[in-house]
Order: sequence, then C-alpha cells, then structure tokens
Amino acid sequence: MQVNDSLKLENQLCFPLYAASRLVTKCYQPVLDSLGITYPQYLVLMVLWENDSVNLSLLSEKLMLQSNTLTPLLKRMEKMDLITRLRSKTDERNIIISLTKKGIDIKNEAPKVQNQLSQNIGVTLKEAEQLHMLLYKLIENLS
Repeated sequence: MQVNDSLKLENQLCFPLYAASRLVTKCYQPVLDSLGITYPQYLVLMVLWENDSVNLSLLSEKLMLQSNTLTPLLKRMEKMDLITRLRSKTDERNIIISLTKKGIDIKNEAPKVQNQLSQNIGVTLKEAEQLHMLLYKLIENLS
C-alpha cells in the first residue's frame, strides 16, 4: 500500500515540533534535576521571577495551561516551599501565587539552565532568534 507523501510522518509539521520540544526539554533536565525541580515547575518560576504575586488566571494565560492542569503542579510546588497560594483579600475567587525565599533563591541558579541549553542545542544565536520568531508567529496564528 503506497502512502500519499502528505501523510508521511516526516512531512508533517506537527512531528518535528513535538520531537524538538521533547528533546529541548530533555536538555534542561540534568540541571533542573540538580535544582530539584521539573521543567513545568521551572516555567512557573520563570513567570514569577518576572512578576511575583500573580493570580492563577494570569499564570494560566502566560503558560497556556488550564487552571485544572496548573493546580496540582502548584500544590506540589507549595509543598516544596517554592511558592505560596493565597486567596485574594479583595476577591476570594482569585488565588494569588507568590514566590517564597526558596523560589527566589533558585533564580540565582537559572543561568546554569540557560548555559546547559546553549551548549546542547547546536544552533547559532541567529538561528535561535529566527526559530524563536517563527515559533511565536505560529503560536500567535493558532491562538
């Protein structure tokens, strides 16, 4: 049975995006393991390092994750003493996520994570900038 070229795995846009995402995340893992955090936890921390004390809906929007996906992750991070989750005093429906001292301290180790990725990814700075631009264009078009 002959497969139409458009149906071949190698000709799909989704597969190299999926595979690249998994492999890039894998590059982060050794350093993240040494920090005792997972990649999704690292993403949450990066958002909070930019802007501490954000509500759950903003965090959800920034990470493009549903709150029901984030909540178990945030509960684990709270148990690890990386963040706090408190109900807003002005609106009890809002949950405010904030960094703890431990969560702030991990930021000092973040350059190691970036260096690890730079060493393992194997693209030039210009190629990385082009890829970054194209991926964000794709995200914008799909949103």
